[in-house]
Amino acid sequence: MMTAPKELRVSKDRRTLTVTFPDHAPFELPAEMLRVLSPSAEVQGHSPDQRVTVPGKRNVAILKIEPIGNYAVRITFDDLHDTGIFTWDYLHDLGHEKGARWSAYLAELEQKGLSRG
Repeated sequence: MMTAPKELRVSKDRRTLTVTFPDHAPFELPAEMLRVLSPSAEVQGHSPDQRVTVPGKRNVAILKIEPIGNYAVRITFDDLHDTGIFTWDYLHDLGHEKGARWSAYLAELEQKGLSRG
């Protein structure tokens, strides 16, 4: 299990979360990416075949971040989605796999005829 970040910082425009883990360069994670890849059951489903491709979140912003124990945060977005629990491991994975995950999301949108909105 990943250790807690030493800093979580939301940008002034509320569209980027910067996550800094000890001994690591900061990761900048766009609010749109965090929203569409939310670890919530609403997005991920209860099995891989239930996963939902979430369109239309280009302009989503972060309203607040709340700690969940010593292992995660809950992010509330301005569309009021707030059921995802972002563990330190998940945030770390998103930071390291940002390019691949974002490309896969964009390809899914195109394949399904959806847009970022």
